[in-house]
Amino acid sequence: MKKHANILITGASSGIGEALAQYYAAHGAEKLFLSGRNTERLAQVAERCQRAGAKVYTRQIDVTDREAMQNWLNECQKIADLNLVFANAGVSTGEETPENIYNTFSTNIMGVLNTITPVIERYKQRADNDKIIAITASIAGYHGLCACPSYSATKACVKAYGEALRGALQSYGIQVNVICPGFVKSRITDKNTCPMPFFMSAEKAAEIIAARIDKNIGLIAFPWPMRFATWLLSILPNRLSDFIYAKLPHKV
Repeated sequence: MKKHANILITGASSGIGEALAQYYAAHGAEKLFLSGRNTERLAQVAERCQRAGAKVYTRQIDVTDREAMQNWLNECQKIADLNLVFANAGVSTGEETPENIYNTFSTNIMGVLNTITPVIERYKQRADNDKIIAITASIAGYHGLCACPSYSATKACVKAYGEALRGALQSYGIQVNVICPGFVKSRITDKNTCPMPFFMSAEKAAEIIAARIDKNIGLIAFPWPMRFATWLLSILPNRLSDFIYAKLPHKV
């Protein structure tokens, strides 16, 4: 695998973010900049990464706070030039109440923008080609899911934005990869009551993501049966897709 010296990961206190931090620490990362909302869990992740040999900097932060994110990212980039930035922090909606809906949109969309926008501006000023942005979307972003309208809408947004940025930033030597996982063990899936086909561990997901980022795949969607099924549903006539979705089990 390629060695990325300085890596920043939001949402690093659990799930895919935690697994990515531990994966890169074990594979030669020199400096890890990790953020999360739970200080205790974040400290535990940092300790494991430090034992693997990485220098770790942590920050308890809310990705929806634009000013705080700008300041933190500036601090990180003064310590080291970032090579790989994961805009990974996200939330599920749960019950579609007004408060939960606004929180989902704010975290899953504005949180991504607050993470990558300052980094992109700094990346543009650098002449090297070790500059990667990775945005965590979801298989749910392929088509609006009636079981999770807000979540699937936010993931569709960042998926489309990341895909567009990939071409827009290519001339600057900036690689953009969009990650669309299926069901991966996390604090979000721990709350799910619906069936979760092709369920996988966060560690396995991290291995897939890292390998495909090294290949600069662009759209990292897995597992392939779920990717194919959601893509197929997205191109069917609404009458047919509505019928199929009505037969699928919902969260309770």
